[in-house]
Amino acid sequence: MDIQIIARDGEPEYAVLPWAQYQALLKAAGVTEQPPREATVRHAATADQVLPGLDQLRSLREGKGIAIEALARTVGISPSYLALIESGERQPDAAIRRSLAWELTVPGWRDES
Repeated sequence: MDIQIIARDGEPEYAVLPWAQYQALLKAAGVTEQPPREATVRHAATADQVLPGLDQLRSLREGKGIAIEALARTVGISPSYLALIESGERQPDAAIRRSLAWELTVPGWRDES
């Protein structure tokens, strides 16, 4: 089985495995009813949607009432690094952008600059 374990603070938090293996585990466990995939998948933005850029990160965070420390902790970076991203002094890598998008519920957020 091809399983990836994701840890936080040295403790296992998530197990990621291929979809076919997940389906086999459900079948072996006798689980026959599954939630519809549409309910659990975040959809990418369509071509005609205008997505916010990283220059709007601070206003998105503040608009949701999230403290910089809380967002940084959930994304897995320091508050000072998040402040640098918000000010435009640093550009986050793709993984951090995805995490920020997830936490701020910005579907399909990509910023290649």
